[in-house]
Amino acid sequence: MSVQNSAIPEKRHMGLKASRTLANTTIYVVLIVISVVWLIPFVCILLQSFRVESTYQVGYVMPQQWGLDNYRNLFQTDFPRWYVNTFIAALVTAILQTVIVLCMSYTLSRFRFKMRKPLMSFMLILGMFPGMLSMIILYRVLSDLGLTQANAVPGLILVYVASSGMGYYVSKGFFDTIPKSLDEAARVDGATRFQVLKKIILPLSKPIVIYTVLTAFMGPWGDYVFARYISFGTSSGMNAAVGLYNWLNKDQIASRYTMFCAGGVLVAIPVAVLFMCLQKYYVEGVTGGAVKG
Repeated sequence: MSVQNSAIPEKRHMGLKASRTLANTTIYVVLIVISVVWLIPFVCILLQSFRVESTYQVGYVMPQQWGLDNYRNLFQTDFPRWYVNTFIAALVTAILQTVIVLCMSYTLSRFRFKMRKPLMSFMLILGMFPGMLSMIILYRVLSDLGLTQANAVPGLILVYVASSGMGYYVSKGFFDTIPKSLDEAARVDGATRFQVLKKIILPLSKPIVIYTVLTAFMGPWGDYVFARYISFGTSSGMNAAVGLYNWLNKDQIASRYTMFCAGGVLVAIPVAVLFMCLQKYYVEGVTGGAVKG
């Protein structure tokens, strides 16, 4: 009887183990299928960028003749200028936005002042409204300042940075997890608020700093809608997304489709490399900032 009773838990354990294995296998299979479906368009663009037997759209994916002609021809167009415009806008925005977000987050996390909570709620609610609602007035303001078309890059930077403070929520949540006793000890030793932020808080907040830099960089790097809205008609003021999209119109797609694919690959490389190298800190920043609000 005792042998039979001891066999029951063992069978139950084996059953649970088999169920867990089946569930994990199913999850992995689903994830692999989703990954393949998600990667197919990128693989097609990559393969088309090396096709040199023709420059227009074709009905097959694998090139018949391989080469780097499309990449070389890119540098005979305005693409380098678009690429530089995109990089300048993304880099300057990443720096300024990171400074503003971290300062705002530190202030809201560590200071207690009148109207603090209503201000946080107001910024959170205001950030829920789509930016497209303000596109017309923003264009009018930028046009009056001379920051459209050829001067669209400074205008884009101004718009990207203007509302940075409203993105405080994740960073503030991360700062809330750092004990305030560290601030108090530094203040007793004579440190200023800025020194506390620079020498104590930021070194302990590497994941959220990298998360903020990445998100601030990726936004302008891939922006198309607003960039096209204010840089239309002038090639020198376009970013890479707007310039490449213009090659898909009916007058140019036959001669520049493969160059468009090559340009798309070059635009995707920096963000992909950054994300792959800093993925660990990106995940830690998101999860750490979600702990406490």
